[in-house]
Amino acid sequence: MTKARFLIGALTGALLLPAPLHAQDHSGHDMSGHAMDHSQHGEGMAMPSHDGHDAHEGHAMPMNAGAPSMAQDIPQGPPPPEAFSGPDHAADMYFPGEDMAHARHMVRHEMGGMGTTIVMLDRLEAKLGKGSDGLSWEGALRTGGDIDRLWIKSEGEAAFGEGIEDAEVEVLWGHAIGAWFDLQAGVRQELGPDPDRTQVSLGVEGLAPYMFDISAQAFLSTKGELTARLEAETDQRLTQRLILQPRAEALFSAQRIAERGTGRGLTSLEAGVRLRYEFARQFAPYVGVEWQKKFGSTADYARAVGDDPDRVVAVAGLRAWF
Repeated sequence: MTKARFLIGALTGALLLPAPLHAQDHSGHDMSGHAMDHSQHGEGMAMPSHDGHDAHEGHAMPMNAGAPSMAQDIPQGPPPPEAFSGPDHAADMYFPGEDMAHARHMVRHEMGGMGTTIVMLDRLEAKLGKGSDGLSWEGALRTGGDIDRLWIKSEGEAAFGEGIEDAEVEVLWGHAIGAWFDLQAGVRQELGPDPDRTQVSLGVEGLAPYMFDISAQAFLSTKGELTARLEAETDQRLTQRLILQPRAEALFSAQRIAERGTGRGLTSLEAGVRLRYEFARQFAPYVGVEWQKKFGSTADYARAVGDDPDRVVAVAGLRAWF
């Protein structure tokens, strides 16, 4: 019964509604006569207007037409006097002034004015090789701020059962000359069985592109001897704790120094790789291998005293800091 009522209502509505002017069955008929040329809309035919758009007919409308100009929203005059009526720091209205002054002081201190001190033992290692068994070390103490700091560095070598062969101590002032490099200047004292040397030191140290730690120094002794040293190393992280570190160090001299067994030009080169495991960032034992090569007259001096100027040694040691 419901379905019959629905059909009767639909049929009645269809009969009462007026048919469209051109409504007809177009199947099988050519409609080319009814096609409208839309290019004639502007010639004698009024198009239906859209709400509020007739007034703009024939004009290019910007995307943000009708929106207020941003320049009209920006105040053009000075700030009103009441803008300066409150405290210099709004937090002082809610917290004790002494507490906020202390907090601001700590922010300035910790964001650039804070001094730090660190002792770094880069290498403490035993070297095992033909005629070269011994111990070597390299470490530094650094104290100061981000811009200026004091460095105390030491490195050297000692043969097992024979004492120190070569050692040095440097006291340097470091000054940041950029985001990545420090200028370092000071004094180096060389120690050992050979005649001691006191030298003026000048160099740069920092982080080069591709994460290479670079150090370049020149030394001028009180006897007028000019020497230089260039070091480079980088850390290749294999895992979160296992790090491979290639390292190279080259020494140069501007003249022969016979009493120290040094020739002119490139005197020696050490290149090696060390694999360390960081049980903690502050404690990392390592093993590695290093190639040591002396050149020119320096190699001749080494042969004269029974040393091998070209050798490969195994190393095992510890890297730590605190």
